[in-house]
Amino acid sequence: MTRALIVIDVQESFRAEPLWETISDPNIAEKVNRLVRISRQAGDLVVWVLHSEPGAGDVFDPALGHVRLMTELERVEGEPVIHKTSHNAFTTTNLQPLLTGHGIRELTVCGIRTEQCAETTTRVACDLGYEVTFVIDATATHPIPHRDAPADQSVAELLADPRTLPSAEVIRRTEYALAGRFATIATMDELEATAEPVR
Repeated sequence: MTRALIVIDVQESFRAEPLWETISDPNIAEKVNRLVRISRQAGDLVVWVLHSEPGAGDVFDPALGHVRLMTELERVEGEPVIHKTSHNAFTTTNLQPLLTGHGIRELTVCGIRTEQCAETTTRVACDLGYEVTFVIDATATHPIPHRDAPADQSVAELLADPRTLPSAEVIRRTEYALAGRFATIATMDELEATAEPVR
């Protein structure tokens, strides 16, 4: 085992937000499950990462009960679940020692949000010497408001604002930013086409 799948923040916190209605892929958990099956079949380690902000009083505050894997995800007993408080999955966790202990040198990354925690984890992983595959269509994100948009704007206002960056454009920009610099970009179809057959 030299490879691990890192599942970033596919958690109920996001579904508890009004912004969930704008998510680029509401079926992200289904894609993640497909990727998890491929990884397990190859003998890869699967690591689940959750974002938490203790004391924040919002959907990322563990006290409110939303900081848990989406209910349809197919985690099996023994697969590590790591809680982070930073954008990347390394800085505030024991992820690197965990990977080192398993002899992991290659990572496959998926999750929420494409350009935020998934991309940031990928960049840090590359700097730490890991070879990273970023599964672009096994990530999801939301439209991004303009920097001058009011912090309390509604979902309708976000979508109506011509300055809002659509989620498809966010994903496209992440793909361009990572490819050839920090990661190899792959799709679910590409990985499934080369996956080991189910025994």
